[in-house]
Amino acid sequence: MTGHALAQAAAAPATHVGWVFGYAIGIIIVLVVVALVVPILVLAREIGEAAPLINDQLEQAEQNTAPLRALSTTIEHAQVIVAGLARGRARLGG
Repeated sequence: MTGHALAQAAAAPATHVGWVFGYAIGIIIVLVVVALVVPILVLAREIGEAAPLINDQLEQAEQNTAPLRALSTTIEHAQVIVAGLARGRARLGG
C-alpha cells in the first residue's frame, strides 16, 4: 500500500462519523418533535370525545333558559300593570 492509499483508508472512517453524528441529531430532533406532538394529539382526542357531552349540556341549558326570551314581554306587562295600579291609587287619593 502506498502512503496515499493509507491516508485515504485512514480518512474514510472519519467521514462516516459525520454521517452518524448527523443521523443521530436527526433522530433526536424527530424524537423531540414526537414528544411534543403526542400530548397535543392526546388532548385533542380527549376534547373530541368530550365534545358530544358538552354539546348535549349546552342544548339542555338552551332549553332551560328559553323562557328568558319572553322576559322582556313579562317586564312590559308588569310595567303596564304597575302603571295602572299607580293611576288607581292616585284616583283613590292614596
